[in-house]
Amino acid sequence: MVVDAWGWTARVILRRGTTTAHAINQIPAIESGLGLRPGSVRVFPDQARADRFVMRVIERDPHAQPVPWPGTRINSITQPAELGVSENGNAVRALILRRNVLIGGTTGSGKSGVLNVIIAALVACGDVVLWGVDLKGGMELQPWTACFARLATTPGEANELFRDAVTWLNDRARKMAAQGRRVWEPASDDPALVIIVDEYAELPEESHDCADSIARRGRAVAVNLIAATQRPTQSAMGKNTAVRSQMDVRICLRVRERRDTDLILGQGALNSGWQAHHLTQPGAFLISDPEHTVPERHRAYLITDDQVTGHAARHAPSRPVLPAGPGMPQTAPESPQMAEQPPDRGDGHHGPETALWAALANAGPEGVAIGELVAACGMGRRWVYYRLREHAAAGRAVQVARGSWRAAAPHRDSRPPGRPAPGRPPGRPRRPGPPGPSDRDRE
Repeated sequence: MVVDAWGWTARVILRRGTTTAHAINQIPAIESGLGLRPGSVRVFPDQARADRFVMRVIERDPHAQPVPWPGTRINSITQPAELGVSENGNAVRALILRRNVLIGGTTGSGKSGVLNVIIAALVACGDVVLWGVDLKGGMELQPWTACFARLATTPGEANELFRDAVTWLNDRARKMAAQGRRVWEPASDDPALVIIVDEYAELPEESHDCADSIARRGRAVAVNLIAATQRPTQSAMGKNTAVRSQMDVRICLRVRERRDTDLILGQGALNSGWQAHHLTQPGAFLISDPEHTVPERHRAYLITDDQVTGHAARHAPSRPVLPAGPGMPQTAPESPQMAEQPPDRGDGHHGPETALWAALANAGPEGVAIGELVAACGMGRRWVYYRLREHAAAGRAVQVARGSWRAAAPHRDSRPPGRPAPGRPPGRPRRPGPPGPSDRDRE
């Protein structure tokens, strides 16, 4: 028996013919027989002997209070991301590179909190590009908009994003084959790509098909998925796909029904002691991956809205972009500008950009909401998000609260930075392109 700061651990010998599964089913009786607090006993298989089990008793719960987020300690996706604290008081970490991640749990269990902690770790890494899909109008992922290279908020945008991801995957695979490489190593000038999907069940069918291809083929080329959903049933994960079976990291928060544990963590998990229906606090979770093979309980860090805002603003200017490749659309923020920017009105003003900048420049200390910016410039939310990201990356705009933005410093007029003053020739900068023919070529 070993005593520590939080309780004690013992190895227990079983009677002949009984197994760890019998002990798991008798946990309430064990607690009663030892006079322990209900819910304080954990039972794990002994990896060395089938006739023994390891019993963990929690006398002082390190998860009784929310665990404040300590900030991120990594700068590369090759390093494990720190998610929270285990019941023995140690940090729990998970490697995201080349792994698809499934996050499941009932409403109010803390999925968004876990997702925010993972995103906070990834935005601090200079060798990964983040794409996001949030079909609730961007409500969940919106605070991270400045750190996402792309954010899809409609089914059509989701389909386009996943099509481009498959194109990028195929292009990178061709490059690797031509170079004789089997594994892509992320770098700042050619980073990994992680696609984060909130409420995966809401994806349209075409996106499900593309996600299945990415889940099956994306490991070697460092293109992977992080999917959050309430119940990863066959229909929720795609009728004709096998995405769930390709999930290498599985994070299970509180579930309403016992059988949901097997849906998230895999068949047989419940009978092996992964009892997610006993989780009570928001953010409490079980994790199953190559480094976590026993059903220990953990609690995710609590990251506040203010911390999200400050962290996103700090790292947005240094986010990497995917290099352009054959057949690949430009993934930098300029892409929507080329596709959606309306022509100038010809009267010395520049339409939506001027209106957007005027709203930001005239906003008070509390900022202006995204909805008001959309109404002010007459463009879609996606266009506004990309413009805000451009301004944030250049240090011209800041997000002061969730969904509220303002100019970083007071300005004397409402012209967007870089625009000519009224009465001056527009003088558009020329986009970089292939060099033109020389005089000798013309001759």
